[in-house]
Amino acid sequence: MSFSTLGLSEALLRAVADQGYTVPTPIQLQAIPAVLAGGDLLAGAQTGTGKTAGFVLPMLQRLSTRASPYAAGPRRPLRALILTPTRELAAQVEASIKTYGKHLKLTSMVLIGGVGFGPQAAQLKRGVDFLVATPGRLLDHHGQGHVDFSRVEIFVLDEADRMLDMGFIPDVKRVLALLPKQRQNLLFSATFSSEIRALAEKLLNRPRTIEATPPNSTVDAIAQRVHPVNRADKSKLLAWLVGHHRWRQVLVFTRTKHGADKLVSSLHSDGIGAVALHGNKSQNARTRALADFKAGAIEVLVATDIAARGIDIDQLPHVVNYDLPNVPGDYIHRIGRTGRAGADGEAISLVCVDEHVFLRDIERLIKRSIPRQVIPGFEPDPNAVAQPVFTQRGRGQMMKGQRPGAPHTRAPGRGQHAQQGQKRAKGEGQPHARGQDRSQPRHDGSARTPSQSHSRWTHGRDMAPPALLHSRSKIKH
Repeated sequence: MSFSTLGLSEALLRAVADQGYTVPTPIQLQAIPAVLAGGDLLAGAQTGTGKTAGFVLPMLQRLSTRASPYAAGPRRPLRALILTPTRELAAQVEASIKTYGKHLKLTSMVLIGGVGFGPQAAQLKRGVDFLVATPGRLLDHHGQGHVDFSRVEIFVLDEADRMLDMGFIPDVKRVLALLPKQRQNLLFSATFSSEIRALAEKLLNRPRTIEATPPNSTVDAIAQRVHPVNRADKSKLLAWLVGHHRWRQVLVFTRTKHGADKLVSSLHSDGIGAVALHGNKSQNARTRALADFKAGAIEVLVATDIAARGIDIDQLPHVVNYDLPNVPGDYIHRIGRTGRAGADGEAISLVCVDEHVFLRDIERLIKRSIPRQVIPGFEPDPNAVAQPVFTQRGRGQMMKGQRPGAPHTRAPGRGQHAQQGQKRAKGEGQPHARGQDRSQPRHDGSARTPSQSHSRWTHGRDMAPPALLHSRSKIKH
């Protein structure tokens, strides 16, 4: 089946063809006709399934084929509102609107924190058809009278499960209370937890429910592997893997922002070009880091789970779990960023003794055992004892080593910060300054970020026993 059979206009079909797409993905096959029909939709779609085009294309079709009755007013009315949990995802969605709507006379803008408040207000005053926003910055502008929701015809809540994990549902509900009652609602989520279904019941009116992939399924094209290693040797093992295999594009996941910065510094010392992507970075720095990584100017992008939402790279060959996630479902989100569109992909996890419980939970979820491979020179200590490492807790997260439902034990010496950690991670308990972006968690104890200058390949310090060292020639970035 081709896109031409889905009821899209000639202008949209030309835009799709310009991108080289001919066959719709399963989520697009189901979502496009459903959205065009005008009813509400509850869609289950994981990362890399093409869900963004699944709702952007039919929304462009609907708004382009009927004029707004309020178009003759002092400013162009806002007709479609899309909420996303992160800045990167918002930018990606808005870029899709521009790409597929390039032959139409519809306007769009992205509304996120980390950029100037004034220019955004000026653009909102002129009016826009599509608005893609993070919840916090959207409410800030509404509080200043810059956004009029009264003419919204279509509302989209994208990655609702991540909105829930990040504690943004209260802000989402505030936005919903401001929208007109007569509108089309679309909710997309990778998982359908009881909380997501409860939200859907309040938001959606007799929705059609579709799922593009079975719950918690992994991509068959992804080769998964575990390298057991001592926790202190992880950075050296990662550097050896990158150099020995001559990897040129590796997305690495860490559990915390501080851990990401520390790993980047270590990789730099070994002559590997790396940059961190997380919520403590300015928006310009985050945009530049992602652009450099996509362009191949750096080999390694080190990211936290939250910051990585919205990273869209068609042929990302390698994903590395430097830290295993505490939540098993996050493993699926992470490795789903490789092996897209039929391409080969490789997901590698560096697992120390502290993380054995997380690995067991992941294997239970995916219903398969992940092959182990010990790298000579990096053999783990068989007598190592797991250490209780504490992590920031938010909705859907646990402390390391804690079982679901277990009582929370405060980390020694953290005092009031430990007690308030969960509340802060949810984005609650603190007043919002004017223009402040609430789309990122505010506190995880991160240190200042180091310089992001790109390094060249050098022989650097030894990264493995002499027999395993691989000579790397100097490559200019």
